[in-house]
Amino acid sequence: MSVGLIIAIVIVAIIAIIILIYNGLVKSRLRVDNAWSQIDVQLQRRFDLIPNFVETVKGYMQHEKDVLEKVTELRTSWAATTGVADKAKLDGELSNALKTIMAVSENYPDLKANQNFSELSEELRNTENKISFSRQFYNDSVTEYNTKLQTFPSNIIAGMFNFTARDLFEAENEEARKNVKVDFGNKE
Repeated sequence: MSVGLIIAIVIVAIIAIIILIYNGLVKSRLRVDNAWSQIDVQLQRRFDLIPNFVETVKGYMQHEKDVLEKVTELRTSWAATTGVADKAKLDGELSNALKTIMAVSENYPDLKANQNFSELSEELRNTENKISFSRQFYNDSVTEYNTKLQTFPSNIIAGMFNFTARDLFEAENEEARKNVKVDFGNKE
């Protein structure tokens, strides 16, 4: 074999490796984008359910008006929110407000017996589960992608083609990480 042929084979092999690594990075980035879309779809579904839920609850929960107003305010601010961190923060606040409504609904037997409330509550619970699974998938995808950006030799290719790390979907504050305390004690 001639030296020229060996050099050509080595160059072709290096180019093939670069292409494979680049394509792997692109696939990982697209998986992250798809995972974020799934979260966004489920969050939007939840926000679409909220007006009906709030209207159903309003008639029963006169004393918890501030919680209902908070939910409405959060839903309104959804349209202006962009980015993973901002949406995660808004998601955490809304989840806490919805948990409060669900906990307080225990004090309203007529509300709990309302078929519309029951159906909407079940829809919200199902949506919350889907959001949870979507977050997990997103974080797994981001972790895989970010790992490729930091490990050799893909980190060299990532740097050459300006691939950037993505943020994980995380709880914004310590309060969001705590379990919700529900007290069903008698109110007098």
